[in-house]
Amino acid sequence: MGSDRDTPRTTGEVRRRIAAGGIALALLAGACDAEPATGRRPSGSGAAGSTSPAPPATSRVPSAPAGGRATTRWPIEHVVFLIKENRTFDNLFGTFPGANGVTVGYDRGVRRPLTPGTDGGIGSEDIPHCYTCSLAAWNHGKMDGFNQGAVSDRWAYTQLHGAQLPNYWHWAHEFVLADNFFSSAQGPSFPNHLYSISAQSGGAHDNPRRTGPFRSSNTFGCDAPKGQTVTIVDSEGHEKKVQPCFDFLTEGDILTKAGIDWAYYAAEPDQLGYIWSAYSAIRHIRETRQWSQHVLAVDDVLRDIRDDLLPPVTWITPRYEVSEHPQYNFCLGENWSTRVIDAIMRSPMWKNTAIFVTWDDYGGFYDHVPPPQVDGFGLGIRVPLLVISPYAKSGVIDHQIGEFSSVLRFIETNWGLSPLTDRDGEATDLSYDFDFTKRSHPPDPLPLRTDCFA
Repeated sequence: MGSDRDTPRTTGEVRRRIAAGGIALALLAGACDAEPATGRRPSGSGAAGSTSPAPPATSRVPSAPAGGRATTRWPIEHVVFLIKENRTFDNLFGTFPGANGVTVGYDRGVRRPLTPGTDGGIGSEDIPHCYTCSLAAWNHGKMDGFNQGAVSDRWAYTQLHGAQLPNYWHWAHEFVLADNFFSSAQGPSFPNHLYSISAQSGGAHDNPRRTGPFRSSNTFGCDAPKGQTVTIVDSEGHEKKVQPCFDFLTEGDILTKAGIDWAYYAAEPDQLGYIWSAYSAIRHIRETRQWSQHVLAVDDVLRDIRDDLLPPVTWITPRYEVSEHPQYNFCLGENWSTRVIDAIMRSPMWKNTAIFVTWDDYGGFYDHVPPPQVDGFGLGIRVPLLVISPYAKSGVIDHQIGEFSSVLRFIETNWGLSPLTDRDGEATDLSYDFDFTKRSHPPDPLPLRTDCFA
């Protein structure tokens, strides 16, 4: 991942591999079909409709460096939003000193210890974590419905300890760990990744599903195969199935309008993990030249950091193999995150960067804190947030309520942008996790683990 190519890229150019033979299909287990949704729709929900073929992949030329409204409120000139997969706070930091974590949960009202989990992979079958699965786990705030079958019975009530995620724990000790931070939506990846770029999900509660011999595919977006749809709640509260291709406003749109460059690094269409490439579900990005300008190959992110090419705002989502999705090796996933964070710390951009590291949804793992229900979509079950920056406070546990829209609010406040929806408009901006009067943290790169097992 992220290795240099034989021919170095010139500044401002990114090479993209073209997927030959179409999009590779992947069976994604452990998420149930979309179910009828209830509750009110958050403001700003967009509509989805029919799609047209996506433009062919070509070599990418990112847009020019930021101009225009590039003045920042704080001494932060780069924001990096790194999103990993499927972990709760109690699963990763439940034993972290001083944090609101537990070592005992509840299973249908019965106390159940959280047993040691694995920093490897759990096997091929995923823990259920669909929309209705999430509601059942939440159980109207009782937080005792996570046992939903054999896989969840074995794995949902487990947690890792510090020695199993040493680098994350080290940075949590040295920087800021938020223990009251929630996924944006009750449910799985698709709606939550949309919230991470738009402060809304277009009315979707669940992942898109494909009818026929395959339940799902390697994409959730505009180039999804025919017959793959997602259930949305429209502006009048009615449910309907649509193709997973939307045209609502995104953070990238308002950044572009303000003359501020941005990039979204993700797996490519022929790689596992392309399902998390959120901009693939935004028609006016996926089907225009903006795709090649702003949506970049995650395999190139380390080189781009080393070459000082990251724009002011960057999202990074991993390939499946290093995502920390439970079927895959967690240790290797943390090593990949370490490579990214280390590269930033060793680069010129470190001195004015804020890195936000989180996990996209609960993944079926237990958490004891009932998420506030602010509207008909969430908040979802609690996930960790790490705030890493030379200006981040030292050794602080942030107890204030936050969600993915809070990171968008930080971006908007820093560059003087208007919010997208009520979600980011009402979210806290996380500025309380920083001391902007001084740079307190020198670079703190960490070694990779050498004891990962496949």
